[in-house]
Amino acid sequence: MQSLMRVVRSASALWPFYLAVVLFSSVVAGLGMAAPFIIREATDTIVDTVSYGTPAPTRTIVFLALALFAAEAASAVFSNVSGYLGDVMVARIRQILSTRYYAKLLALPQRYFDNQITGTIIARLDRSIANVTQFIQSFANSFLPMLLQVAAVLAVTTYYYWPLTILLLLLFPLYTWLTALTSRRWQKLERRKNAEIDAANGRFAEVIGQVKVTKSYVAEVRELDSFGTHYGETVALTRPQSRWWHSMDSVRGTAMTAIFLGIYLILFLRTLHGHLTIGEMVMLLQMVTMTRQPVHMMSWIVDSAQRAVAGSRDYFRVMDETVEPTANRELVAAIETTGAPELTVIQHSPLDAREPVIGFEHVTFEYSPGEPVLRDVTFRAREGEKIALVGESGGGKSTVVNLLLGLYPVEQGRLTVCGRDVADLGVEDLRASTGVVFQDSTLFSGTIRDNIAYGKPDATDEEIIEVAQRANAHDFILKFKDGYDTVIGERGVRLSGGQRQRIAVARAMLKDAPILVLDEATSALDTKAERAVQAGLDELMKNRTTIMIAHRLSTIADVDTIITLRDGRIDEVGSPAELASSGGIYSELLRLTASSSAADRARLKAFGFRVRDDEAKDS
Repeated sequence: MQSLMRVVRSASALWPFYLAVVLFSSVVAGLGMAAPFIIREATDTIVDTVSYGTPAPTRTIVFLALALFAAEAASAVFSNVSGYLGDVMVARIRQILSTRYYAKLLALPQRYFDNQITGTIIARLDRSIANVTQFIQSFANSFLPMLLQVAAVLAVTTYYYWPLTILLLLLFPLYTWLTALTSRRWQKLERRKNAEIDAANGRFAEVIGQVKVTKSYVAEVRELDSFGTHYGETVALTRPQSRWWHSMDSVRGTAMTAIFLGIYLILFLRTLHGHLTIGEMVMLLQMVTMTRQPVHMMSWIVDSAQRAVAGSRDYFRVMDETVEPTANRELVAAIETTGAPELTVIQHSPLDAREPVIGFEHVTFEYSPGEPVLRDVTFRAREGEKIALVGESGGGKSTVVNLLLGLYPVEQGRLTVCGRDVADLGVEDLRASTGVVFQDSTLFSGTIRDNIAYGKPDATDEEIIEVAQRANAHDFILKFKDGYDTVIGERGVRLSGGQRQRIAVARAMLKDAPILVLDEATSALDTKAERAVQAGLDELMKNRTTIMIAHRLSTIADVDTIITLRDGRIDEVGSPAELASSGGIYSELLRLTASSSAADRARLKAFGFRVRDDEAKDS
């Protein structure tokens, strides 16, 4: 239960709710205890009247009946007030835990996501927090008032006959001990079930997110079979898990029934021998019955608690991850808050361009220890210069971009942006100074306007239209019925590849950063779409320092400098004209592009290059 207490501490700002729930639960418990006392008085009054022929105390009986009604009605009202507070409290806890989890993910380094499946991350959020909050809600609304009533019952039975209290007290340690015997094996099987569910749901999210690929490869049945197999394994695990639980539950039930047998015998015999009145016996029987319900409910509560414990462990496993050193201070504050975070959205301005705008100085980098991807890379980019990175796939081009975007820290060497060492910059300043257009121009669900203004949410309509025109996107946007208010669907599914890319170009334009990164921005487009996008890119590159990774020679013919990378090292640096006859990678690419042999085309693919017939002819 330690991890559940950690959940409560994580939301300690909700202490007024905790206090109110305990207070109202105490009132509910007290009102519940009133009924047996009232019934005792009514029973003894009626028995005395019947036994001794005394005048019928009608007024007393009516008063007791009204008192019983008042107690039960008040109990219902306060119980619902307590339930309302418990529901709001749990909703707030879910808000706090979910927001902290989201903030944590946003603050984690890119390395964490390299080893995770998106669907699994989402499934973990849903299952872990749902299990925790369901347990807290059940405990606050139902189990806590019962436990308080049990405490009151124990006090009353101690007053009347202390051995009754001993027997009642035996119920709880006995049940706890038998549950402990059950719990370890149950939780082990539960962890295996959760792993299967996470794998299934992670794959589910992946397939649904790329359903066109699944359909095009006729893999629907295979994916469904894999999904069903994972859940089939949960069924196989549930059989021994449930069999073990219910077998032990039968033992618990038998043991408790034996204790209740002793309690009933004591009550009956003491009443028979005149130690208790009939009313007192009825009262104590009612009170004992009150303890039976929470004891039986403990089976469900323990089951729910075990799920919550397992869920909280998964949750805190993520929360205990180390955030990236340069994580946004607002995110870090949201992770550490014990209440709902009060966030201030700050629009970070790009850095002023200073020389060198980009500077790599003896940078060595590795994703995995002992496997360097970049080796002693040194180069500089001046203001307004266009630099192309060329090399075989896996040669380190994308890693240069990842470091430039601050997705990974520079471990050896020095990287400067706009004349500042990135080690001294926050990632907000670094990323605010860098615009990027990826090969896969991922857009968000929402309108075209929202996506263009993603980096500048307060942009005016005039600014949005102006960059759309420069990105060669305005005309196709107006062809939609709703224009800039057109909802484009998840990842821009309603747009073509060229249209999505032009929206991405407009988005980067509006950001107006001094550095531009083009990561294979046109490699996935057909000829017509590439020309439309390239026109927008040419406009975007004006007066910016540009680093581009290209998969077509036509897109790097006009750059100022080409840097070729071989096995993570810089092989050559020079203009296209200088490197065309140097005998290096770029001149080899020119030769391969002009060739029509199968071997040369295969070699070209090793560089990740695509070539069209018109490019071959031009070469």
